[in-house]
Amino acid sequence: MKNKTYEIFYNEEADFLEIFFDEPAKCYAEEIEPGIFIRKDKKTNEIKSIEILGFKKRAQILQQILRKVNLKLPIKISI
Repeated sequence: MKNKTYEIFYNEEADFLEIFFDEPAKCYAEEIEPGIFIRKDKKTNEIKSIEILGFKKRAQILQQILRKVNLKLPIKISI
């Protein structure tokens, strides 16, 4: 099993969370719920990141989104 690189970016002023999976690639974004976006690799369609606007109000939804797209993080994120 290949090790993945994870990067987590949070902008407190904008209340924006982005979690990157693996190496960067040219992507397109898909809004799966209002304010929640998944970015997918243009060539492979593999999920490369999840973006959440208004994260403080939606922190509990992160685990649901990860399950929905069949991804897991090696850590727990909470606010």
